[in-house]
Amino acid sequence: MNILDDLKIQYKLGGIANRLIYWNVGCFLVSLLFFYEFKGGVFNFPTWIALSTDSSNFLFKPWTFLTYAFFHDGFWHLVFNMMVLNFSSTLFLTFFTQKQYLGVYILSAIFAGFSFVLGYYLLGISASIVGASAAIMGILVAVTTYQPLMNVRLLLIGNVKLWHITAVILILDLMQFRLDNTGGHISHLAGALFGFVFIKLLQNGTDLSTIVSRVIDFFTNLFKVSPKTPFKKVHKNYTKPVGTTASRIITKDKAQQQIDEILDKISQSGYDSLTKEEKEFLFKAGK
Repeated sequence: MNILDDLKIQYKLGGIANRLIYWNVGCFLVSLLFFYEFKGGVFNFPTWIALSTDSSNFLFKPWTFLTYAFFHDGFWHLVFNMMVLNFSSTLFLTFFTQKQYLGVYILSAIFAGFSFVLGYYLLGISASIVGASAAIMGILVAVTTYQPLMNVRLLLIGNVKLWHITAVILILDLMQFRLDNTGGHISHLAGALFGFVFIKLLQNGTDLSTIVSRVIDFFTNLFKVSPKTPFKKVHKNYTKPVGTTASRIITKDKAQQQIDEILDKISQSGYDSLTKEEKEFLFKAGK
C-alpha cells in the first residue's frame, strides 16, 4: 500500500475532525500553487476566497464568510492551527456528535467573519482575513465551557485544567489585540464567544448545529439522483387460463371416481350387472 492509499483510508475512516484537517491542508497546498508569490514570499489571496471588509466584496461574495476559514497565509500558521484543532477535536467529540462538531466549526467561522467585518467597519479600516483560528476557538471554548475542570496532561508540564489552557490562549489574544493582526484577534474572540453561547443554548435545549445539518441535508437531497425504476418487460401468457386447468382436473377426478365405482360393481356382481350407460362410459374411458 502506498502513501496515497493510506491517506485515502485515513480520510474515509478518520471522521469529520480528520477530514477538516485534510481540507485545511488541501486548501493550503492549492494556495501554494496558485496564490503564493515566490518572489515576495507572501500569499495573495483573491477576493473570492479571503474575507474582505470592503462591502463591494463581501456583499456580492457571501461565501467568503466561510471559505476564509479553510486557508492560511503561512506554513506555521497552518501547523499551529491544525495542532490546536486536533487537540480541541479530541476533547469535543468525547462529549458531542460529529454533526455538532461540524456545526460549531462552520457557525463559529461565520459569526467571527461578521464580527471581523463589523469591527473593522467601525474602526474605518479596510483589510482581508484568512485562517481557521476563529472556528477552532469556537470548538475549544465550547468544550471548555462544558467541562472546564477536565484534566489535560501536557508534555513537560503535567496535568492542568482545560480552562487554564483556554484562558492562556484567550489572554494572549487580548494582549496582542492592539499590537498586531487586530482583525485576526477580533475573529478569534468572536469565535470563542460563539462557542460559549453554543453550549449555553445547548444546555437549555437549543442545538444551533441543526441549522448546518439541515442546510447540508437540503443540498445533499437536492443533488441526489433518485434511483430509476427498472424497466419491466411484460410477457403475455397465451396458455389456457388457470381456471380451465382446474376445471379439467376436477372433471378428471370425477371420471376416475365413476370408473372406480363401476369396477367395484363388476368385482361384486359381474359385468352383466352393469347398465347400458355404464358399459358405454367404461368403453369410452378405456380408449
